[in-house]
Amino acid sequence: MMTESERETQPNASGPDDASLRALAHNQPLVVTPATTLRETLYRISQGREDAAVIVDDATGLPLGLVTLREMLHVISFEGGDLEDPVAVHMVGAPLTLAADAPSHRAKVMMAKQGVGHLLLTESDGRLFGLISPADLLGLRAGGAEALIAEIGAARDLDAMTVAADRVRRRGAELFHAGMGVESLCQWMSGLNDLIGMRIVELIEDEFELPPVPWCWLVFGSEGRLEQTFATDQDNGLLFVPPDPESTEALREAFLPFAQAVNRALHHCGFERCRGDIMAGNPNWCLSAAEWQQRFADWLWTPDPEALLHSTIFFDFRPLYGSSEPVDRLRAWLIAEAPSHGRFFHALAELALGAAPPLGWAGQFTFDRNRDFPHTIDLKLQGARYFMDAARLWSLKHGIWATSTAERLRAAGEARGRRREDTAAEVEAFHLIQRFRINQQLQSKDPDAVNRVDPDDLNELHRLMLKEAFRQARKLQTRLRQEFGL
Repeated sequence: MMTESERETQPNASGPDDASLRALAHNQPLVVTPATTLRETLYRISQGREDAAVIVDDATGLPLGLVTLREMLHVISFEGGDLEDPVAVHMVGAPLTLAADAPSHRAKVMMAKQGVGHLLLTESDGRLFGLISPADLLGLRAGGAEALIAEIGAARDLDAMTVAADRVRRRGAELFHAGMGVESLCQWMSGLNDLIGMRIVELIEDEFELPPVPWCWLVFGSEGRLEQTFATDQDNGLLFVPPDPESTEALREAFLPFAQAVNRALHHCGFERCRGDIMAGNPNWCLSAAEWQQRFADWLWTPDPEALLHSTIFFDFRPLYGSSEPVDRLRAWLIAEAPSHGRFFHALAELALGAAPPLGWAGQFTFDRNRDFPHTIDLKLQGARYFMDAARLWSLKHGIWATSTAERLRAAGEARGRRREDTAAEVEAFHLIQRFRINQQLQSKDPDAVNRVDPDDLNELHRLMLKEAFRQARKLQTRLRQEFGL
């Protein structure tokens, strides 16, 4: 029998955090109309295994609210509710709702932040698809995160947020050393870092009078891929929806001071500023929805070196805080538009093949002759990158919504008809390299050395494992060459 400590470090049983919620809603929820009585609702719940019912409009089929078994029992027992009352009188109106095709990670973070036990899933036209509960998701609350989630939610200033962020990192290190799987750990860290980021944005938002238009804080790079480790900087932007094109510039000027304050606050809490200034406080990345779409369109149409560099960061975007609908529309446009841009993919493949895995012809390690860190391998640029680049390319080419590298590889493998065993080998190789990176990040105090590993510091087994991971990267590059004739 597993101990509590062992249970805390087990992999996420519900699957990847980039998996669609549609795949996790296993059962149809109990649906009742507004006029259905409490008596009838309780009876129907008792006949099934549900603990909640969704109230749906008779005419339109749109969900109006939610009522749980616990709430109904409380109303009847302590508030004088009558069994003949219409259920609509006691429902929770406007319950937490997400699109059925949204990733499960977003649901985990929303439910943890709001402290709710149910989340409605809807189709694009607003009709009900299903109902999700924590039992369908699991994962984020593993590893003793309950107290951390509560601490983040209770923080009232940046000093408290700094303490909470530090505790998340220290607990993450403990879980890593206890053996938690890399994918589960990164999802765990990303989920809690999302809550930290959301709370920071909330705190700063209270200090500003922002324009009354839809807006959303975006994250890119490793945070967008749900692959944050222990050495990460900020990659973020802001999207807003102006009522007309003429008001775009005025709205940007209104949002910029707020975005810059959030960037400062994130830095204060341990999320270093981006060296390349890819942050929402930069006017270049505080854009309207139309401007963001035009930026992506320009990068697709003109794949020059700058566009390709941006593709490695910005194409991993996802919404963090605010109105996610415009961001989801941007993602939907991108995955529909990108597959037709063959020249872009050819250039992206050339970029992915620009550096070979660090293995010589006889299978020995090779090095990049870095003077400051001789006899080391940069496991980000000469390791994880090979899998990230290929996964990004294939996800765009095949219209895959996912942003995490592992889930992109799985979905692309399925779309391309590859054997699951082969895809699993790629994912395992990627996660092995990530584990070596994390171990180095937890040991090194030098920010320039956090991804660099000297193979001589590894034992023989780990050197063999690392070589095999690089061989998987080499096979992956071979397929790219064959596919694009390079």
